[in-house]
Amino acid sequence: MGWPVCNSTLENESISETPLWTDGLTYHKLSVLIGLALGIFSVVVSGGLIMLHATHYSKPTEQRYIIRILFMVPIYSLVAFLSLYYYRDAVYYEVLGDCYEAFAISAFFTLLCQYIAPDLHSQKEYFRGIKPKQWVWPIPWLQRCWGGENGIWRIPRSGLTWFNVIWAGVFQYCFLRVLMTIVAVVTQAFNVYCEESLNPAFSHIWVLCIESVCVTIAMYCLIQFYIQVMNDIAQYEPLLKIVSIKLVIFLSFWQSTVISFLVSAGAVKASKTIQMQDLKVGIPNLLIAIEMAIFAVLHWWAFPWRPYVSGHPNGSEVTDLYGNGHVVYQGGLFGMKALVDASNPWDLFKATGRGFRWLFVGRKRRTMDPSYQNQSDSISLKPAESASETNLANSGVTAYGGAGMSAAQRSRYGTSPPNEEGEVLLAHAQPNPTSYSIQSTGDLGMVPQSYDSDRSVLALPGHISQS
Repeated sequence: MGWPVCNSTLENESISETPLWTDGLTYHKLSVLIGLALGIFSVVVSGGLIMLHATHYSKPTEQRYIIRILFMVPIYSLVAFLSLYYYRDAVYYEVLGDCYEAFAISAFFTLLCQYIAPDLHSQKEYFRGIKPKQWVWPIPWLQRCWGGENGIWRIPRSGLTWFNVIWAGVFQYCFLRVLMTIVAVVTQAFNVYCEESLNPAFSHIWVLCIESVCVTIAMYCLIQFYIQVMNDIAQYEPLLKIVSIKLVIFLSFWQSTVISFLVSAGAVKASKTIQMQDLKVGIPNLLIAIEMAIFAVLHWWAFPWRPYVSGHPNGSEVTDLYGNGHVVYQGGLFGMKALVDASNPWDLFKATGRGFRWLFVGRKRRTMDPSYQNQSDSISLKPAESASETNLANSGVTAYGGAGMSAAQRSRYGTSPPNEEGEVLLAHAQPNPTSYSIQSTGDLGMVPQSYDSDRSVLALPGHISQS
């Protein structure tokens, strides 16, 4: 027996359906018209919100990621229409459009981190001082089955380790999703992708399984992160934001996957009015077009632009990370600078690299971090009592208040900013400083270098920092 040959006749056939009513439209033509109308509506509604953020670009460290998230709707709507109209080439549009899903997930995670603290150093200090909460289901069930709470599914002792686990879990999807997209496009060109088949001889089933696992891990980490920090960022109404993100990704990915399985398994069959191309390509993309129109409206409440307007009661009061100056719109003419800034993926590349670096290198040295020492004897590692009740309703600062309020964070509240001014979460994702702490014994004890040694100096109370 030779190697199986993909039955790709669907890609070469034209749709010839019986009209839905006498002298009326066919299902395919009707779905294309509906997809076009909904696509125009979604692009106009979402595009308006994007431009309002771009022209009122007063807080780039947050709005950069909001704009990236908002672009999901226009991109998904465009991909849905192109897949409906050019159904023979739909596989290319779909896999390329799905790449943006990973971009949006990472943008939302980074936005939540920005709500916690203005830069990576301060975020690390915050998470050093937290006690990680229990994993959400199904990990507690896995704990009972394999190793208990001290086994492979245990909760990290250090909040910083927990943060790095979540970070790696989110950003692995950015790399693997792009990799699977490249695999899908290349194998489709050589006729070995075979979207119509679940045969393991073709790459479609393998790409589908890997993507399913990766997106599940990323969304699980995102939900766990939200549960951990939701009290500290309550003033930003994160629930509506995470619902709008999770539903877009859940529906766009899983409904297409389920329909593909049902059609490939023969559970759903074509008819004279709805042919196989419309079952496998048309229905999933029509559903996406409908859903994007709904989310385009929902995003106006989930990601409002008015808090970033000068003079707004709950608006931003700062122009930089550390609370200096007055509101200045930095989006340029017609918001073009803001759009270019939001489109620059360099921070995403660096953040993904940091995640894999910790996973393969830093993880082995994680216990050398000061957060693994006796926290009762350490200074600036215990969360402030008010950390979970931060109330910043009328300010432009973040919710950061944990980890004993490090020196880098205090500069946001009146003192001069540190030397690494401008270092934000992803643009300069650098590791932690080496620090020496005075132990309770009175001796000068050297805390081993953190697994994320830093080039810049971060002065912590009670510590002697060296670059």
